[in-house]
Amino acid sequence: MKAKKIFTSFRVIFLIIALILAIVSINPNPMRRGVAIGNVVQNSSAAQAGILSPNPTAPPMTREVIESIDNTPIRDIKDYFNKVEALEQNSTINIVTNRAVYNLRLEEELGLSVQNAPQSNIRKGLDLQGGTRVLLQPEEKLSQEDIDILIANMKQRLNVYGLSDLIIRQSDDLPPPFGTGNQYIVVEIAGATKEEVSELLAKQGKFEAKIANKTAFTGGDDIRYVCRTPDCAGIDPQRGCSDAEGGSVCTFRFSITLSQEAAERQADITRTLNIITEENGRTYLDQQLIMVLDDAEVDQLNIGSELKGSAVTEISISGSGVGINRQDAIQVALDNMKRLQTILITGSLPVKINIIKTDTTSPLLGEAFINNAIFIGVLAMLAVALVIFIRYRKLKISLTMVVTMVSEVILLLGTAALIGWNIDLAAIAGILIAVGTGVDDQIVITDETLKGESERIYDWKKRLKRAFFIIMGAYFTTVVAMLPLVFAGAGLLKGFAITTIIGVSIGVFITRPTYAKIIEILTND
Repeated sequence: MKAKKIFTSFRVIFLIIALILAIVSINPNPMRRGVAIGNVVQNSSAAQAGILSPNPTAPPMTREVIESIDNTPIRDIKDYFNKVEALEQNSTINIVTNRAVYNLRLEEELGLSVQNAPQSNIRKGLDLQGGTRVLLQPEEKLSQEDIDILIANMKQRLNVYGLSDLIIRQSDDLPPPFGTGNQYIVVEIAGATKEEVSELLAKQGKFEAKIANKTAFTGGDDIRYVCRTPDCAGIDPQRGCSDAEGGSVCTFRFSITLSQEAAERQADITRTLNIITEENGRTYLDQQLIMVLDDAEVDQLNIGSELKGSAVTEISISGSGVGINRQDAIQVALDNMKRLQTILITGSLPVKINIIKTDTTSPLLGEAFINNAIFIGVLAMLAVALVIFIRYRKLKISLTMVVTMVSEVILLLGTAALIGWNIDLAAIAGILIAVGTGVDDQIVITDETLKGESERIYDWKKRLKRAFFIIMGAYFTTVVAMLPLVFAGAGLLKGFAITTIIGVSIGVFITRPTYAKIIEILTND
């Protein structure tokens, strides 16, 4: 009879519907296998085959998942890397995903950034999946339009470089007297190292090619095409690598296509230069092409005499890398080449920015955080249930409280999956706070209900009204306390504050009224 009353109650029905919608939003699938595509490098073999980078705001479960490569099943990221390492250059490979079949020719690199296929739509923050978070501050105060341009330029630069799962957001402090009013930009990148991010973002990336102290062309608008394929980019076959005292030096080169305007500008500068002849009979102009990146000279190139006054659009760019041995020097040179190519494609940032703070988390450490959080969460719920049972000596109250706590967590995760909110360590702390305040409120409800029963007060509305007066007071106090944390410290506590606000709101308006109704039915004989 009581079970029928419980499951026919409007509040319980509403909670069940909310739970079903939350589970649909989370879309759990623990049996899912494969690797999800996180990013596709431009001009790579994968990009030329038609594989597209996913929309970073799309739900994780909608990402394209690689299921096999050359008929070899890919169950996880280990299988993927074992297979990719065994692939031969210039071979044709077959990639099967959950959406399509791709046949591509492997050139220098496959160009895919991958991760284990997500098993739900819950987005994990960098604390849990590993990666780098950088807090940046513009060197000067910017308008909102300039901030938007800066963020768009950063996104393009990092995407061109091939970094995946990229989130860039503005996060300003409150204006005085409530805060500092400083402008900040938070960059979160999964699978990136601190060094990569610092090199790409700490520098403005102002590239200039000068002849006779005059700017011939710059990165960005003056560049129409930058070659990134092995046939026109890589270690320079003519200059190669050389051993020096204490290490090795390798030279890279790649070709670029200038805009017609930049080519005409270069022609105007070289038209008045003199021609010199070297001992080997080769003729060059008497001024070199000086490449300058962030006011530091990168390289000097001789200009052939045939280019005098000629509006040539196809030219070659070179630079070098130094390492402790030849293999290390090759890798440094290729990294420097990739970074320079990225800056030439995207141009310089509109303003110089400073790195305020950098945090890096290992993927293995993130996985340990998840396992520990789940274990502690379950242990805490069992401990609460035991304490409540000892306090009230009624198993039905303990079980109802546990069900309510689990419901709050599911609803909170479902809401996070629906709005695309990242669950990180700060958000987990917010979940614990929300569930903890829920237990306090449920104890208030239980005490008021059982107190009314002992005092023979059968006006259930009066008892619950007294309980919810206390609960609503605590709710508004919590929300008011959390609001400043959304903006404090450049918003780095935003996850904790927003998760706490959403969690206590779900509890106050959904789960705790339902708990009160169930307790009313269970204790009303």
